[in-house]
Amino acid sequence: MALNLSVKVHPVVLFQIVDAYERRNADSHRVIGTLLGTCDKGVVEVTNCFCVPHKEYDDQVEAELSYAMDVYELNRRVNSNETIVGWWATGHEVTNHSSVIHEYYSRECVNPVHLTVDTSLQGSRMGLKAYVCVNFGVPSGKQGCMFTSIPVDISCYDPEVFGLQLCQKTISSSGRAKNTNPMLDLAQVAEAGSKMGTLLDQVLSYVEDVLAERQAPNNQVGRSLLHLVNSVPHMTSEQFSEMFNSNVKDLLMVISLSQLIKTQLQLNEKLTLLTSV
Repeated sequence: MALNLSVKVHPVVLFQIVDAYERRNADSHRVIGTLLGTCDKGVVEVTNCFCVPHKEYDDQVEAELSYAMDVYELNRRVNSNETIVGWWATGHEVTNHSSVIHEYYSRECVNPVHLTVDTSLQGSRMGLKAYVCVNFGVPSGKQGCMFTSIPVDISCYDPEVFGLQLCQKTISSSGRAKNTNPMLDLAQVAEAGSKMGTLLDQVLSYVEDVLAERQAPNNQVGRSLLHLVNSVPHMTSEQFSEMFNSNVKDLLMVISLSQLIKTQLQLNEKLTLLTSV
């Protein structure tokens, strides 16, 4: 059952893990913590996390479990939907102490997930891996456990996508202060349209190269393109223009009504002040 799990991690979780690693004590080689989220139909969605202070020695691990439970209870008051789904650790591999820590989280939830974030940048990238612990052994004999990798992906809500796009713009900024302000609505539409045109050019170039046998075809990319084409409604340019103009008219009507209501409220407020004088 555990092998059928898959993990979706939100960007805020990765930011919190990196922040905890940067704030670690000088004598700490790695940082661990608790993963919070939901589990539904074999998909573990990690939406939050927090750090758990601990110390690792050659023969034992000391973790402040009472602190971890206090922080978890505080998180439950803010968001009751988030429960413990596993634990995380910085590094690119599972260590000898991981089984001991995993045993504790096995008492807190069913099939806990172990997430590793490679903050040491092995291979010039921050690797992200997820594991579950699978029991093995012979009947009536000695039992053991083994960490087995499971699929892990990055999942984003719409506000998180917008925040990541703003963070990406700070990469090219010069100086220590890297400030980027949100753009106006029309500027965002223009930028999205420009990005869409660039992506379409890349897709067309790839398809033309495959048809001309200049590039080897990729079946997964082909299936994704087929799904993309089938998801587009079949309509003529006149029908699309009519639908677009209708939506624009509805949007303008909503904006006009909201501005009218705002003006009426301001006028009502001023009249109230005049009558009270």
